[in-house]
Amino acid sequence: MQPYRTSTVFIPGGMPKVTYVSRTERNLEGRLRAARDNLCKLVTVTGATKSGKTVLVNTVFPRTEAVWVDGGTVKQEDDLWNYVLDELGGFTQSATESSRTSTSTLKGELEGQAGVPLVAKAKGKVGAEHGRTRSAGNGKKLTLTPRSAAISQLRENDIPLIIDDFHYLDRNFQGSIVRALKPLIFEGLPVILIAIPHRRYDAVKVEREMTGRLESIHIPSWEKPELLEISSAGFPRLNMNVNSSVSERFAEEAYGSPHLMQQFCKDLALHNHIEETVRTSVRVQTVADDLFCAVAEGTGKIVFDKLARGPRQRSDRLQRELREGGTADIYKVTLLALAKLGPGLETVEYEQLRIAIRDVLQGTIPQAHEVTRVLEKMAEIAAGDEASTPVLDWERDDQKLHITDPFFAFYLKWGVEFAQQSG
Repeated sequence: MQPYRTSTVFIPGGMPKVTYVSRTERNLEGRLRAARDNLCKLVTVTGATKSGKTVLVNTVFPRTEAVWVDGGTVKQEDDLWNYVLDELGGFTQSATESSRTSTSTLKGELEGQAGVPLVAKAKGKVGAEHGRTRSAGNGKKLTLTPRSAAISQLRENDIPLIIDDFHYLDRNFQGSIVRALKPLIFEGLPVILIAIPHRRYDAVKVEREMTGRLESIHIPSWEKPELLEISSAGFPRLNMNVNSSVSERFAEEAYGSPHLMQQFCKDLALHNHIEETVRTSVRVQTVADDLFCAVAEGTGKIVFDKLARGPRQRSDRLQRELREGGTADIYKVTLLALAKLGPGLETVEYEQLRIAIRDVLQGTIPQAHEVTRVLEKMAEIAAGDEASTPVLDWERDDQKLHITDPFFAFYLKWGVEFAQQSG
């Protein structure tokens, strides 16, 4: 059996090879490959955070063969174009120079051998009149904007452009970027936008710019059989005989995320002290809840605590009595209510949240305007986090809260539950 390192078999958040699942029945790769064949359409790849969007696109358009831009690093439009130029080794200035040259007659006494060019075999003395060269020139310097220069050099290099986390770009210039890329797309240059499918990605603006020229590929949440392919492909490579009930539980707890499934499998191997393929098969029949608590602690606690603290204020917040004992302010109460709504939540209606808050509290629930103000502040805190995609987002007009990160949803179940039990 070929030996493997655990870290190369299960790769949460990276580019897996051994445990890559193509999801053949959905034909996602096939639709994406069409962009290489002069599709002449803008391709948008959308799906929940950690659903495998980037891994899919990287499989078809490897980073070594395309320009990849991380939308999380783009604060203004020129940042994007400058990054493209940097990747292409491009420039924003070009210079041209025209010159006029005249040379005086060179006179002298030369002796040459018959049949041999004088330049090669010349002998003698140069006369008193010396050669003289005169040159006159006019130079022109052309300065291009970063956008014009990037577009020009993308066209010249004919290299695909991938913008990951496109939703993180300011919505005010998402349309401007698509508008600038439109001529290249019409010429057949592959341009791929990767985004999460909620309001931070202005699909309407993109569709308006690319009417009839848009190929939308949605990455659905992974179903249980697809997630199970990760464990069935990986564990045998490490010579691990894992009971099917363990893999099935992993698939159930992964919230449709291959990232979480990879994490569970990797942690199970390391928990059993398997860092590489073992000679003697190791049988694993059960999994303890501690594994899930540890994953939650390592993924969602920091942002949960940040949201629970809320924004700084001069006075202490009102502490409210909890139904299960103890007290908490309105920020922590809101998070406890989200945890109570159950796993797998992606979009929460305001009224659902109000009902959950009522179940969490012992006494009177906060006023509606208090809760909405908390949700707005939480969205601001999440947006200011270093992650490229905020873990939650409040859509005020539609009164909806989006949970965009399955890791955060996972922490709301396992991390909060563990903290309450241990506290």
